Amino acid sequence: MTARLLKIGVLASLFLRLSVPLSAQPALSEQTQISLLTCSPDGSAAYTLYGHTALRVRGQLVTDSARRDDIDMVFNYGIFDFTKPNFIYRFARGETDYMLAYCRYDDFLADYAMRGSEVCEQTLNLTRREKEACWQALLLNAEPQNRVYRYNYFYDNCSTRPVAVLERCLEGKIQFVETPSVSFREMINRCTRNHPWQTFGCDLVLGLPTDRTATFRESFFLPENVRQAFARARVLRPDGRRVPLVLAEQILVEEIPDDEAEHPFFTPSVCGWTVFLLTLFATLYGWRKKRRYSGLDSLLFFCAGAAGCLLFFLCFASEHPGIWPNLSVGWLHPFHLVGAILSAVKKLKKAAYCYHFINFAALLSTCCAWIFLPQHLNMAFIPLAASLLIRSGYGIVGKIRNIG
Repeated sequence: MTARLLKIGVLASLFLRLSVPLSAQPALSEQTQISLLTCSPDGSAAYTLYGHTALRVRGQLVTDSARRDDIDMVFNYGIFDFTKPNFIYRFARGETDYMLAYCRYDDFLADYAMRGSEVCEQTLNLTRREKEACWQALLLNAEPQNRVYRYNYFYDNCSTRPVAVLERCLEGKIQFVETPSVSFREMINRCTRNHPWQTFGCDLVLGLPTDRTATFRESFFLPENVRQAFARARVLRPDGRRVPLVLAEQILVEEIPDDEAEHPFFTPSVCGWTVFLLTLFATLYGWRKKRRYSGLDSLLFFCAGAAGCLLFFLCFASEHPGIWPNLSVGWLHPFHLVGAILSAVKKLKKAAYCYHFINFAALLSTCCAWIFLPQHLNMAFIPLAASLLIRSGYGIVGKIRNIG
């Protein structure tokens, strides 16, 4: 993982070095083409599982002296610098700043070819004035005072920004062929389907709003959805003509299957049911031997409490959309740390009994609420929540039967 992050850091630094202001802004020639580049997901890092979108400008610049200079550039809204201080904390808070940078097309293509991603190019059906407006808008956005923007995963990212630029620069109106959409969570889980731990983490921290069915336009947060929408779209010109938005589509780089992709045996479900079976066995054995096994409770509730602290932080301190309200806080919360402490101190048996009684009721209520509330339930949550439920239930019975 360290090597992968280092590689990504080097590539990001390369983009940043290339992202210097252009000294002049000559006009584009008639033959210049602007195209949408869509890169397929790859497994090199968590954020690359969703793909990428960029804009390519290929043609010639015409200066006042009628000199023509060849250009082939890619404008990329997906650049960030994770070497900045407190990057992880700011990312968790939803305060991540992304930026627009440009680089040579050959460098961009080589990067994604090295990753094994497919790169699809859609040449856009733009008039000369529209190309010029788009070119000037990209140059303006790439200036140091304009290139940084506050990243929002669902509503303002490297996929939605190119669409917004094109729509502002078109003299006509893009007419999309809207197709039935699904929830944000379903689209995310479709991207992470081969990465069970990534799916588990997303299902844990993303709450009820993520299970809302996204509108057609909201689905543009994923690059592949933009590519498909552009392929079917038409442009309504001021004179009433309807022309295709995409002139031509071609695959620039073929996707290379990752033969070294990991298929872990210890998936969240396997780990969850392992914890459950061990907890159940220890509880039954303790019942037979009339022992409480307070150390098991301390360990189990400490882990749950630590994870609950992270979840509470994301729910109540983060600006990320779609996190709150989240039903998972009903079974995973910081108050489990109290249970861990009470279980470790023998003199606090009475307080521990009160905690287990309240916790058992809260866990049971959460499990029942999952039947009625429309939040997706990751199946790996069930054995983990059941383990906590068993130990709190045993804490109640143990106090009544005076076990341990």
